[in-house]
Amino acid sequence: MAVEAAGVNYVDGLFVHGRYQIKLPPPFVPGSEVAGTVSAVGPGVTWPTVGTRVVAVCGLGGFAEQVVVPAAGAVRIPDTLDAAQAATFAQSHCTAMFALRDRGGLSAGETVLVLGAGGGVGPAAVQVATALGATVLTGASSEDKRRAARAAGAVAVLDTSAQSLKDAAREFSNGGVDLIYDPVGGDLADPALRSLLVGGRYLVIGFASGTIPSLPLNQVLLRNRSVVGVDWGAWSMSDAAGQHALRRDYQVTVSSPIRNVRAFLICAWLMIFIRSSRS
Repeated sequence: MAVEAAGVNYVDGLFVHGRYQIKLPPPFVPGSEVAGTVSAVGPGVTWPTVGTRVVAVCGLGGFAEQVVVPAAGAVRIPDTLDAAQAATFAQSHCTAMFALRDRGGLSAGETVLVLGAGGGVGPAAVQVATALGATVLTGASSEDKRRAARAAGAVAVLDTSAQSLKDAAREFSNGGVDLIYDPVGGDLADPALRSLLVGGRYLVIGFASGTIPSLPLNQVLLRNRSVVGVDWGAWSMSDAAGQHALRRDYQVTVSSPIRNVRAFLICAWLMIFIRSSRS
């Protein structure tokens, strides 16, 4: 593939800092998702053909001019997306689809609390959950991030720097939410867990706060809650057929409703990054 754009994800930063679960000896090239044009194919490959615009997950090496990926892992880019937009889809949206539908068992009509709604995976979770028929409540620490969450489809947005997460979530959902999507960890984990209904599910996505929380397991036991780990990357590499099916289902179920807001969200995230860098 001739790379036209590459997604930048939190995991890329962890790799570079040597803080990811997998430790790589330098030098190495980061970058896990790319979009571009097929420049050559191996023997026996009938699709994609040279010249096809595709997006792919390459694991590492994406911040380069050329990458080599398995033909089965390349996905045609719809005409409605440019390369920069396509390069931001795979990590965040496949994680959201795998987490919410496959690991969390989300059903239409349920209520979801999404933390970190102003980052990358947070808005993707809002979009996917909404497309799957859920009502979404989000939390974010700044107005810019809350604006991005509303654009993604959140019905309500909490100010996590000023409001009680547990109380606000319970009030919004008439007693508690069905499912929590948490890519943040840290101090929000405990009140988020306590906002779950009886039988609720807590999806552990990551720890963008930098702190791995210690959860009170009595709160899991006493109300028959579940804490569920989510590692889409490892699963997708070990189950190619499952990932192909997830990707197909995503395209049918989710992609059409969210295409129109994606360009706005990219601009919103860039503004958040620029303002935080200046401060």
